[in-house]
Amino acid sequence: MSAAEGPLVVGVDTSTQSTKALVVDVATGRVVASGQAPHTVTSGAGRESDPRQWWDALCEALRQCGDAAREAAAVSIGGQQHGLVTLDERGEPVRPAMLWNDVRSAPQARRLVEELGGPKAWAERTGSVPGASFTVTKWAWLAEHEPESVRATKAVRLPHDYLTERLTGQGTTDRGDASGTGWWASGTEAYDEETLAHVGLDPALLPRVVRPGEVAGTVREHHDLPFSKGTLVAPGTGDNAAAALGLGLRPGTPVLSLGTSGTVYAVSRHRPADPSGTVAGFADAHGDWLPLACTLNCTLAVDRVAALLGLDREAVEPTTEVTFLPFLDGERTPNLPAASGLLVGLRHDTSAGQLLQAAYDGAVHSLLGALDLVLDADADRSAPLLLIGGGARGTAWQETVRRLSGRPVQVPEAKELVALGAAAQAAGLLTGEDPAAVARRWNTTAGPVLDAVERDEAALARIAGVLSDAAPLLERGSRAR
Repeated sequence: MSAAEGPLVVGVDTSTQSTKALVVDVATGRVVASGQAPHTVTSGAGRESDPRQWWDALCEALRQCGDAAREAAAVSIGGQQHGLVTLDERGEPVRPAMLWNDVRSAPQARRLVEELGGPKAWAERTGSVPGASFTVTKWAWLAEHEPESVRATKAVRLPHDYLTERLTGQGTTDRGDASGTGWWASGTEAYDEETLAHVGLDPALLPRVVRPGEVAGTVREHHDLPFSKGTLVAPGTGDNAAAALGLGLRPGTPVLSLGTSGTVYAVSRHRPADPSGTVAGFADAHGDWLPLACTLNCTLAVDRVAALLGLDREAVEPTTEVTFLPFLDGERTPNLPAASGLLVGLRHDTSAGQLLQAAYDGAVHSLLGALDLVLDADADRSAPLLLIGGGARGTAWQETVRRLSGRPVQVPEAKELVALGAAAQAAGLLTGEDPAAVARRWNTTAGPVLDAVERDEAALARIAGVLSDAAPLLERGSRAR
């Protein structure tokens, strides 16, 4: 390892399918070592993972980082949001964690919205109208279907909380990740007693919400990681809030993230409250807000379509007639948790490449439809759209976003922005800086800007028309579960 100019920190991204760790030089932002290890996720009706796998993957990712990880002065964990982690009196998982893309709790979500005042009341209280992704709905599902698991539960955590607690021995979370639970009130920035009482969750089971810039704890003596006892541990946060830190976002800059899920978001000074439920009114990790819209089907769904067609993911061909709504895992935006994929306009001369392009179009349409709702009224609609996530470097994804958005697109060269954002948060503990300012100093958004092209209004109108016409069919599937 070459000599670093400043102290080293570790940033971690524990995502749906793997854990990634970066060792970063605080002075320059240079990644001096990295590692990655996979997780498994169940298929079928539920989407679950054993939290102990996340710890094993963290250990392996840090092992791959070598001696650099041993020199780290601070560490922070960014993680997949919403997951329900239930722990017993020994801190061991009661059952596998229900993940963000587990939509079995859709009936509980509808019932909770109705029972606690309707969408407007929820938006005003928590900033969001909970769908099946939100943690509160998963707890309600668990109480209904596995009451013995609820009785055995002595602590409730989110995925990033679980790993932070194994590092420090303290149950903590942060405002960014807590805002995706459905039981944290954005108006008071505290756990909502009415919601917790309604779902039968004792607030004593929940972690302490650590303030931005506060030390969550220090690495305890007995652990399996290469950190020294006393290494500082930052609060950590949810993956989208961590990526926002990693980009050093200023208010109004739009981000479109292409991963297993797709998201659009921007930092805002104003507390969001969208009663339609399209925009989740999340908090960010440093005192502002992160209005965000999320789709369940993005790169994984499009890759699945490519595999079914026997095509490389880049083998797209222009299409003017075929419409494909790739809702393979149900959908969150629009809120159709039990929907499936829908193909319209298939003809004898339709090619496989056109079908694949239609899947890209359907995935991007859902995200762009929420973009205007995410941005504040005074945001610059002509500013480049920051394109991040695993799909951002794919030509087919880039060209689809350009064509359907009509905006210039900037693709940051920095990789693993969730882990970089966690590293910036850890660096802030050492330097006293705002983590977003740390990331700006690291110049993490540097990358090519692709010029705007004329927006494909015909494709947008065609997809919107199919979605509107098919709504009764798609909603019928949602009500059936």
